[in-house]
Amino acid sequence: MSDFEDTFEGDRLDETKWIPYYLPQWTTRAAAAARYRLGDGQLTLLIEEDQPPWSPEREGDLRVSSLQTGLFSGPLGSRVGQHGRGAVVREEHPEVRLYTPQYGRIEMRAKAIDDPNCMVALWLIGFEDVPERSAEICVAEIFGRDVTPNGARIGMGVHPFGDPAITDDFTVETLPIDAREFHVYAADWTPGHVSFSVDGRHVRTVNQSPAYPMQLMLNIYEFQPGGSYPKEFTVDWVRVRAAHNAIPM
Repeated sequence: MSDFEDTFEGDRLDETKWIPYYLPQWTTRAAAAARYRLGDGQLTLLIEEDQPPWSPEREGDLRVSSLQTGLFSGPLGSRVGQHGRGAVVREEHPEVRLYTPQYGRIEMRAKAIDDPNCMVALWLIGFEDVPERSAEICVAEIFGRDVTPNGARIGMGVHPFGDPAITDDFTVETLPIDAREFHVYAADWTPGHVSFSVDGRHVRTVNQSPAYPMQLMLNIYEFQPGGSYPKEFTVDWVRVRAAHNAIPM
């Protein structure tokens, strides 16, 4: 069995595995709440026409439906918290570590969307209880504008943010797949490198590695309103085969 697996059976999200809010400390629970549908063993993250912007004063019209496996932030009014980049905590939240592995194989079977206003992604961020533990591993990032029937551009790699031990190494790879169909996107995270693959085929390797627990982030973004609704990101399953140091709640 995987150390973490969600095949999205049933009609309710498993909240022992996922927090259904996107970085809620920087905004409000209502604006950060994910919209989604479960059925036929699949999760579909949604952007709906009446959905509020995530943080209009910081990000304008950006709307997000996202799940994450951990949450850390400081007191109200502080600048302490995950993936904040200078933001101020608007709502206090208790620390939550549902699943924060350190090293392992992270996999997702999913189909993207070709809406040019949208992007879908699976990524990991440092839990950031220490500010330097803040790098990102992007397993797959797919902009709708980069999806065609004959090929797709898939972003993958690492970003340092506040981690001085990591240098930015992120590329967008063109692959001969129809990303609107199901494909398996994976990253093998080891102490020395992170290796990325699609459908079991190696794409690239980054020869550096964040050395601390990280949490999963699974989401769809809409950058500007427009087109038909709902916007949909359908995920068949997410799995992590952790090497060691998985920290349950």
